Amino acid sequence: MTSIRLPADIEQKLDALAKTRHKTRSELIRDALEAYLEQETSEKDSYELGITYFGKSGSGERSRSVTYRNRIREKLRAAKHPG
Repeated sequence: MTSIRLPADIEQKLDALAKTRHKTRSELIRDALEAYLEQETSEKDSYELGITYFGKSGSGERSRSVTYRNRIREKLRAAKHPG
């Protein structure tokens, strides 16, 4: 069993909500903690959060990730020997 101390204003809000929902304060606190714990344990990682944005501004070149070394070499050669 766990006990907590609440500030008076939160306790008043809790009492009012318990009355309108026809629940006990303990039920409301338990429900709130369950919802919070579920949210915290099921948070998505950065990949899952950004998955809808990946590839939105693609180059259209399918082999771009494979040929990047050749493109870099060509740019370096061009910089060394302009014209």
